[in-house]
Parts: sequence; C-alpha cells; structure tokens
Amino acid sequence: MLSHITTHLLCALSVAATVQAAQLFSNTGTLSGWDTTNHENKGTVQEVTNVVYKGSTALKMTQVYDPSWTGRYHSEVVKYNVYKKGDTGFYGFAFRLQEDWQFSPAQSYNLAQFIADFTDLGCEETYMPSTMVWIEGDQLATRVKYGEVCPTNQQVTRSFKKLKTVTAGEWHRIELQVSWKSDSTGYFKMWYDGEKVTETYNLPTNVGDGRPFQFRVGLYANAWHDSGYQGTQATRQVWYDQIAAGSVFADANPDAW
Repeated sequence: MLSHITTHLLCALSVAATVQAAQLFSNTGTLSGWDTTNHENKGTVQEVTNVVYKGSTALKMTQVYDPSWTGRYHSEVVKYNVYKKGDTGFYGFAFRLQEDWQFSPAQSYNLAQFIADFTDLGCEETYMPSTMVWIEGDQLATRVKYGEVCPTNQQVTRSFKKLKTVTAGEWHRIELQVSWKSDSTGYFKMWYDGEKVTETYNLPTNVGDGRPFQFRVGLYANAWHDSGYQGTQATRQVWYDQIAAGSVFADANPDAW
C-alpha cells in the first residue's frame, strides 16, 4: 500500500506532467518545427549558435531597407492554428535587438503578431493581423483588434503604448495571456521581463470571424512600408529564442522550460 507521502508525490508528478503536456508548441531557436518561414526581398531568417538566450541555438532575423522595393519587410517564422475565437492561451518568446540598434521615435518595428488569411472574404486586404507586439522608438507597445474583418472600417484597434523602455544588446522576455473573444468578455495581459505591463478585462480581443490565427515571431519593419524609411540604420537585426504557447504561464515563459 502506498504511503500518504508517496501518494501526494505521485499526484504532484501527475499534475506536473499534465501542465507540460498542455504546451501547444515550443521552439528552442531552431528552423525546424515551424510550418513555414516568411522573409521578403533582402530579409533573412537564420539559425545561429553565437548569440543565444538559452541552450545552443537562436533565430536571427534580418531586414534591409531597399528604396527600390515597394513590398513589405517581414522576416518571420510561422506556426499555424495557434488560436481561434473562444480560446484562452499564453504565448511567449525571448528577443534581443542588435547592440547598436538605432531608436527613432517616428519608426516602429514589429516583433511578433497573430494573423489570419481572409482572402476568401473578398476584402480590401487579404491577411489581417489581430494582436501585435512592437517597439515604437524605444517604447514597448501592443494591441488588440475586434469588430468585423470587412469592410475594413468595421475593424477596431485598441493599442497599449509606452508600456516599457526597451534596451538594445540584451535579452528580454515577453509573455501574453489572451482570452480571445469578439464580445466584451475577453481579457488581455502582457509581461515584459517578468513584470506585468498591461492587464485589461471586459473587452473584445478578436474579430467576429472564427477562423484560426497564425503566430508569427520575427522582425517586421512595418514603418518602412507604411510611413517611409527614417534614420540612418538600413540593416536591422533581432534574435529570438524559447518561443512557445500553451495553457498556463509556465508553458510560454522562456525561463520555465
């Protein structure tokens, strides 16, 4: 017969195993395990070993401004079907800006986004991102989007800006917890280096369409396309490591697995 202590130990181990199994996906900074990669024009997505957060590899994302290029500037890894309306989950990653990163107050650079293909709806845009995480100058920002996909004037964006000052040349952690709802029962939280920087309840966090969204992590120099290139640093590099999603905070915390 098992002792009282042994029974409790087995129960604890069982709970720990259940928590680990709840992790939707995880990646230790490798090119394998993704559904696809997206790098446009002169952008690159590389697996490296010389700059890492944890373990032996990380992903290095590079984008280069090109005045003759009229397209966008994505360098991202992509995981399909990470959430759909009605889900609640945690999402996290570690990132590092290049040491000489030039912070320009008028320029924004996206670090991660959730996005879905709405081409079949015949809208003005094909792919539409919902939540995004970016830096604006040296300030961390994020957002939620709700309403209807099309027409685009039915989309509503609520941004959370100036959440924290981001420094270059060192690793930082991001974790999100989102209850993806198209009505006012949703909620949204984000942590930066272990500090909760925004927490909002009773708000919609997703558009009305219920299709699944992708999770894309990587450098998207969106300002170069949307508002024009500014500054003097035409090559931008961001490293990523310990990218994950799951049902509890530990699943997405880069330090916890």
